[in-house]
Amino acid sequence: MYRIKTFNKISPVGLSRFDPDLYSVGDDLTCEDGILVRSAKLQDYEFPDNLLGIARAGVGVNNIPLDRCSQAGIAVFNTPGANANAVKELVLCAMLIGSRDVDGAIRWVRQQVDAGVDVTTVVEKGKSAFIGPEIYKKTLGVIGLGAIGSLVANLALDLGMDVYGYDPFLSVDSALRLDRHIHVVQDIHELYKRADYITIHIHFTPKTEKMINEKAIASMKRGARFINLARGEIVDDDAMLAALDTGKVATYVTDFPNNRIVQAPHVIAMPHLGASTPESEQNCAVMAVDQLRDYLENGNIRNSVNLPNVTLERSGVMRMCIIHKNIPAMLASITTLLATDGVNVENLSNKSKGDYAYTLVDLGSKVEQAVINDVTHLPNVIRVRVIE
Repeated sequence: MYRIKTFNKISPVGLSRFDPDLYSVGDDLTCEDGILVRSAKLQDYEFPDNLLGIARAGVGVNNIPLDRCSQAGIAVFNTPGANANAVKELVLCAMLIGSRDVDGAIRWVRQQVDAGVDVTTVVEKGKSAFIGPEIYKKTLGVIGLGAIGSLVANLALDLGMDVYGYDPFLSVDSALRLDRHIHVVQDIHELYKRADYITIHIHFTPKTEKMINEKAIASMKRGARFINLARGEIVDDDAMLAALDTGKVATYVTDFPNNRIVQAPHVIAMPHLGASTPESEQNCAVMAVDQLRDYLENGNIRNSVNLPNVTLERSGVMRMCIIHKNIPAMLASITTLLATDGVNVENLSNKSKGDYAYTLVDLGSKVEQAVINDVTHLPNVIRVRVIE
C-alpha cells in the first residue's frame, strides 16, 4: 500500500481519486511514498528514503527544495493550467480596480458614513476624486504566454483591447491557443513602450528575480498600470515605489503584499488570491493526485519540474524506472547490462532534462533482485525501482 502524506488542506475532490485499497492518505503519516502539498515550506523537511514523488497542487514550487529532490531521485510535479481560469479572472479584476480606483472609492464611501455624513449628499461631488480610464481600446502587454498568459491575452481581445505578448520560451501548444490578432514581440521593450497595462505571468527563478527593475520601468509608457499576480520577488520594490512616486507607473496591483508596499500610495495589494476559488483548488488537487498516482503505479512522469516528462504505454511483465545523470552512453550501459543478464527489453523510452535523465524499460520477464542491483550500481544511476 502506498502512503501519501498531505501538507496543507487538499481538496477532497482530489483525495477521493486515491483507491483506498491501494493508498493510505493523511497528514500524520510517516515513511511516506508520496507527498501532496500546496504552500507549506519543505526546504527543511527531512524526506524519508522511500519518498518517490512530491505533487504541488499549484504552479509555483519555490517552497520545495528541487536540487535536493533531484539528487535523491524524487520527482516533483506541479499543475500548470489547473488554476489558469481563476487567475485570468483576477487579472481582469485587477485591470478594472487599477483603472477606476474602485478600492479607494469604496473606502471613501464608508469613511463618510463613519463620520456621520449623509452619504447621499456628497457622492456626486466626491466621485470626481476616483475618476479613471476605461480599458476599452487601450493596450495590454502580457509577459509570459503560457497557460495563464494566453487566456488573459485572448480575454483582453474580447474586451476590445489591443494586445502585445512577450515570451521567449513560447511553446507550440501555447502559440496555438493564442488568437492571431495578438502581437507577439521578440523584444520586451517593444511591449513596454506600447502598453497602457502590463500583466506578468512567469515563474520566479534566479534569472527573473527583480526582472521588473529601474531599467525595465524606464522603458514603459508614463502612467502605465502594472499587475503582478505571478510572484512578488519578480518586481524590484525600490524601483516600483520610485516609479509610483513620480507617476511613471500610475498603479501597482500585486497579489504579494509586504508591509512596505502596502503602505505606499497607488498600490492595491491582495492576499495571494490568484487561485483562491473552489474550482481552482479542486482542479489543482485532481491534477496533482492523478500525476502522482500515474508515477507511483506506472512510472509515468507528467508535468515534472525537475525531471523530464516520460510516458510509455505498459507492455511486458515488469517495468524498470531509472533516474540517472544525463551523460553520454547511459542508455547503452543500461541495455547492455540487461542483455548481459539475459533480460529481454520489450520497449523503452528515455528523455533528459538538464543534468538529469529518466528511462522507462518494459521487460519481457520478471527479473531477479540481483539484476536490479546491477542496474542500481551502474555509475551515475540515482534511483531504480520496478513495477509489476
